[in-house]
Amino acid sequence: MAVAIKKADTKDLVTPHWHEKANEIQKWGTVTQDLPLGLDADVRAKSCKALNQLLADSIALRDLYKKHHWQVAGPTFYQLHLLFDKHFDEQVEIVDTIAERIQLLGGVTIAMGGDVAEVTSIPRPPRGKEEVPVQISRLLEAHKIIIEECRKIAKQADDNGDDGTNDLAVSDVLRTNELQAWFIMQHLVDMPLVHAK
Repeated sequence: MAVAIKKADTKDLVTPHWHEKANEIQKWGTVTQDLPLGLDADVRAKSCKALNQLLADSIALRDLYKKHHWQVAGPTFYQLHLLFDKHFDEQVEIVDTIAERIQLLGGVTIAMGGDVAEVTSIPRPPRGKEEVPVQISRLLEAHKIIIEECRKIAKQADDNGDDGTNDLAVSDVLRTNELQAWFIMQHLVDMPLVHAK
């Protein structure tokens, strides 16, 4: 049976409400209570804090890969252009996985570029183009920061009984970053292009 909608009601349904404002429903740095995870709120808060740092650094690395993908030049352009984009896509997955874990633990994820820029441990590159060895060095340094963080997070999570965070830090983030660092590192090997030594 159809319900008749009054003309005044129709306007309310289709007119957007612009510039809505309200209080935050959860403050940054807090975790929700009473989640059926078997983890105390203080354990979840510690994991969320560490994961938010890892998230900020992973977002910075992801964006560094895209910057270098766009700005790479030279004899290895094609290979690095493709590799940087492949690694970018993998970092997109990592970022989403970390963010979902933070939300699952009842935390609030860092999300906006300005906030990430304030929090990340990864040094900000210049806006302009850099030579390939500098691009690769920047990426390796970023991977090193993230790899070290993963080990600390895994240990903390293990000590606190947070097996899900431990698994994420090792299986999803650490292993992917180690593999990406290895691929990138191989581009710094001094090998002749035309003649053997």
